[in-house]
Amino acid sequence: MIFVVPPILVFLTKHPVVSNFDMTSIEFVLCGAAPAGKDLCEEFVSRFPNVKFMCQGFGMTEIGFSHLPLLSRPIDASCGIIAAACEQKLVDISTGKPVPLGERGEICVRGKTLMTEYLNKPEDTAETIDEEGWLHTGDIGYMNEEGKVFIVDRLKELIKVKGMQVAPAEVEDLLLSHPKISDVAIVGVADERWGERVRAFVVRNDKNLSGEEVRSFVADKLSTFKHISGGVKFVTEFPR
Repeated sequence: MIFVVPPILVFLTKHPVVSNFDMTSIEFVLCGAAPAGKDLCEEFVSRFPNVKFMCQGFGMTEIGFSHLPLLSRPIDASCGIIAAACEQKLVDISTGKPVPLGERGEICVRGKTLMTEYLNKPEDTAETIDEEGWLHTGDIGYMNEEGKVFIVDRLKELIKVKGMQVAPAEVEDLLLSHPKISDVAIVGVADERWGERVRAFVVRNDKNLSGEEVRSFVADKLSTFKHISGGVKFVTEFPR
């Protein structure tokens, strides 16, 4: 069993040096701290076929372990279902109203495991826990018909393009599935007309990879407002 964060998962999945080590003893992987997309998880399992179960952990100091990962196949990149001591709802970040099944919203949790307050910080407490006792996690996700929750990104990380919400983690996960890309970071850059544009910083493992190829790869698979309209910058590595 290993516990990892997404950058380590990317390294294990992409870096050739990993092939020099015997990883056959790894059968269970728990990834946490940030979302790891389905494409990345599937690529990891493809490289390490001995992995029987892989799941994403979700929880906060304020709520404890609110969701229970399910040891299921195929790998679905969910963080599981809500724990018995808690209840959840996903709400529109603009209206605060619950979103339909399958649509993205902020994950809100309440139940017996929640904190009482931030000590001596009533304003912070009021911003986090509403009058009905719902704790607003600041995480964006969606729930499928089986009750499984999928984390998309942090609310504060969202890029706002023409009033639309772009989750950097979604675009990063797609680009990490490109065979010529070993690592990537998606950021928003200010734009007078659009509010923000999406920019990609890319570590390539093939020097022939062009910015146009990166842009086209995204354009073929994602909605227009998620396209790499802010440019592609190639870098040799990211500081860790």
